[in-house]
This record gives sequence, C-alpha cells and structure tokens, in this order.
Amino acid sequence: MELQFLGTSSGTPSRARNVSGLALRARGSKHWYLVDCGEGTQHRILRTNFSPISLRAIFVTHIHGDHCYGLPGLLASAGLLNRTEPLLIAGPPAVERFVRGVIESTGLRLPYAVEFAAVEAGWTVATLPDFRIEAAALSHRVPSFAFAFTEKSIVRRLDTAKLERDGIASGPGWGQLQRGEDIDLPDCRVARSADYLLPGRRQRKVIVAGDNDTPSLLAEQAQDAQLLVHEATYTEDVLQKIGPGPQHSSARATAAFAQEAGLPNLILTHFSPRYQQAGNGPSMADIEAEARAAYRGNLFLASDLQRYALDRHGVLTLLTDT
Repeated sequence: MELQFLGTSSGTPSRARNVSGLALRARGSKHWYLVDCGEGTQHRILRTNFSPISLRAIFVTHIHGDHCYGLPGLLASAGLLNRTEPLLIAGPPAVERFVRGVIESTGLRLPYAVEFAAVEAGWTVATLPDFRIEAAALSHRVPSFAFAFTEKSIVRRLDTAKLERDGIASGPGWGQLQRGEDIDLPDCRVARSADYLLPGRRQRKVIVAGDNDTPSLLAEQAQDAQLLVHEATYTEDVLQKIGPGPQHSSARATAAFAQEAGLPNLILTHFSPRYQQAGNGPSMADIEAEARAAYRGNLFLASDLQRYALDRHGVLTLLTDT
C-alpha cells in the first residue's frame, strides 16, 4: 500500500505546506483514492504520478474548507481531461450540497457521472477495487469522520509440497487452484483449492482520520490496523492556551492514544502553520519531541509530497524517491 501527502497544513496553507489532501493506492493498482481535497490539491497532484483520470473515489472527512474547497477545481479539470468513468464522492451530506451548489451556480458541465454517498458512523463500501472502506465518527465542530481502508485481496501461495505428495503435476491446474477453483484430476479425484492453499497473511488496514479532539474514538477501528494517520494540530501547551473551542488534538494526545492502542505505525499531519521547521517560535521539533515522549512505535511527521509504503508485513517506510 502506498500513501502520498498532498497537503499537511491546517486551516491555511504555508510556503511549505498545502491544506489537507492524501492519495492512497494499492501497489500495482491502476486506481487510486483521495482523502480530503483542500484548495490547491490539484496543483499538488500535478507533481505526482497520480492522474484525475484514474482517480476512483474521493473521501471527504468533513465540510471545512481546508478539506474540501479544492473539489470543484479538481472535478472541472478531470472533465477537461476527458474523463469518462464515474467518480464517487463520499462524505457528510453537506459535501454533496456544496458540490452541487458550485456545479449549478457556475454552469459546470462534466462528461462523467459524479456519484455521492452520504457518510455516517458505520458506513461501509465494499464494491470499490482494492479496498473495503468503513467510516467512524469523530469529535469536531461539524460532523467529521475517519476512513479505514482494508485491503480486499490477499494472494495465497500454493502448498507445492502437498501437491507433489498427492501426485498433482505442475501445470495449468495449479493456477486454477491458486485462483480458488477446484479441478478434476485424470484419476477422477477432485482437488479442492482450499486444501492446497497456504494460510494468507493478515490484511493490511490504514485509518485516515479527519479533524478530531478525541483520538480514543478510534479504539475499536485501531484493534486490527497497522497505521493511523491523524491530526496533531498543536502541541499540548498551545492547545491548553487556545482552549477546547477548535476541537483539535495535540501531538501528545494522538501519540498517547496510538501507544495505548498498540498501533505499530503513526503518521502525524494537519499541523498549525505556527509550527515552522526552524526559527525562534514554535517549531516542528516541538511537535516531534512531544509525540516521541508518548509513543514508542514507528513515528513520522508528514510533509507535502512525501511518499510512504506499508509493506506486506505491516512495516511503514518513507520512500526517498520523491
């Protein structure tokens, strides 16, 4: 599984960071998925290997502008590129109202169908390629959700030693067995696929959360996940000064939850623009130090255009070819 960050700032963009957007793809798949689409997302896409033509679905965590103002431009550009395949947009009901309002008020004509799905707690979709997606409700000023992506297909290897012991010669039949098909043998026996497939590995699961002041709401989803992508808008001291009104999480709160939940990999994102890479004011080093004090797993602080890979064993690595 591959992830690439298209925006990692909260509220407003900075010189180094665009507002929220994340591309996700199963390795080798022709399709990809977008979580959130802040203003300028399509400009970030131009600097990647992703295309609006192969985008299969957009998942919007909540209606705030830094997560959805890029939708109209991306939809229009996809049309100008002669996209014809339908596109799913899933999010709170307000997302459909927003997009339809822009389409109607600007006279936007698209050469492809846009399909909307109203997301609520427990919403799932299993008909898309590559992943089963489930939504979990979060705590924010407007309805906000996390989307859990669980891979659908696990290639199981054949038990070749058992096949040879049972006198089943190598040939096209082995391919049928691996595809889950039973085969008739020349001696009138039936070889059942389930008897010759080795146990499959654990399905990988990635949780991408929207804005949220209560990470523990993801405790159930986190039980079988290998990676959580979650906001860390502030450090704890700044959050205490600002107060609960914005309903965001601190790096400490997110990291402490990930540690308690036993999540092996954590990516923090959605940083307040006040945190710079260097300088006399609050810095990204403060975010990192606070998170590392609470979390002992594999921790990353996302930057725009960074690419990550979650391997078949559930180990997350930062790719260096960006």
